[in-house]
Amino acid sequence: MTDRNGPRDSKSSDLVQGTLEMLILKTLAMEPMHGYGVGLRIEQISGGVFKVNAGSLLPALSRMERAGDVKSEWRATENNRRAKYYLLTAKGRRALSAETEQWQRQIDAIARILEA
Repeated sequence: MTDRNGPRDSKSSDLVQGTLEMLILKTLAMEPMHGYGVGLRIEQISGGVFKVNAGSLLPALSRMERAGDVKSEWRATENNRRAKYYLLTAKGRRALSAETEQWQRQIDAIARILEA
């Protein structure tokens, strides 16, 4: 894949603007997780295409918590360490549903354009 700056690495990609929060919501819809787990799960499910660094993930989780889409609580990890776990709220589930519908409409429109 190429862009105006030259060839792009096809193995990994930057997240499209505005998708990080939707991916976080979807990940937390599966189960509550700590921040590192959220980033790792997004990378795993995307087959390594999306790699989310802590510098993007933690501020996004903080914004989402302030907005009421997620809540957090301290729990013990698999390694018996304390970590902040994030849980999806009812408001977050509604936001995920709305964002998923919006992205699906956009994906369908892009597919129609590419097939034209």
